[in-house]
Formats: sequence, C-alpha cells, structure tokens
Amino acid sequence: QVWLVESGGGLVQSGTSLRLSCAPSSRTFNIYTWAWFRRTSGKEREFVASISWNGGTTYYRDSVKGRFSISQDGDERVYLQMDRVNPEDTAQYYCAADGDRYSTMTFDNARRYDYWGQGTQVTVSA
Repeated sequence: QVWLVESGGGLVQSGTSLRLSCAPSSRTFNIYTWAWFRRTSGKEREFVASISWNGGTTYYRDSVKGRFSISQDGDERVYLQMDRVNPEDTAQYYCAADGDRYSTMTFDNARRYDYWGQGTQVTVSA
C-alpha cells in the first residue's frame, strides 16, 4: 500500500529552486514527525530533513543546511523547498512519516518512520 504520495520532482539546472510536496494517500493514521530522505544510485538512503508535527523542531543534514527548508501543514502535507540546488542533490527523494508519538529513535534514523512514499526523482544538471 502506498501511504504517502510525493510530487514536485523534475529536471532543473544547478543554482535554481525546486519544491517537493507530500501528502498521505488516506487519512487512516496519525503523523507525529515528517521527514525527507534521498537515495542515489549505488548509495544508501540518507536523511535530508525532518519536522515535528507542530513544526516546532526541524533537523537537516549538513550538506543542505541553509539551502533546503522543510515545512508542514500539520498532518496534512509536508514540503521540501530546495534552493541553490547542485548536481550532488540529484537523487530519488522519499517522504516519510512517523506514527509513533513516543518514538525514541533519532530523527535521522529511517527505521523511525512507519510510512513511506514511492519517491520522486530530482535531477540537477550542471
């Protein structure tokens, strides 16, 4: 079952902007933390950013700090604003959601997240 649906990926030039969006495919579960991960060919999936259900806490991987911004509309939708992208940002981007309000796993741990999307491809040309 596809729990989350991403949109907004595409082919862009280096230095430009892109905005990803993600929403639940149904309203049968609660969301306490949203996150974005990405995977490039031949590499492990890596954490990009996360945001708490009330928007009060955000985390970013170092390489995207100051360029990417995560935001949310409660448990309705999450966004990833990607500015000044570069070819190293090329990846399949996945939206994830955590349905456990009391999870003790760190925000950058993929095992924390119960619900995943199928991914949207972002390709940045030099």
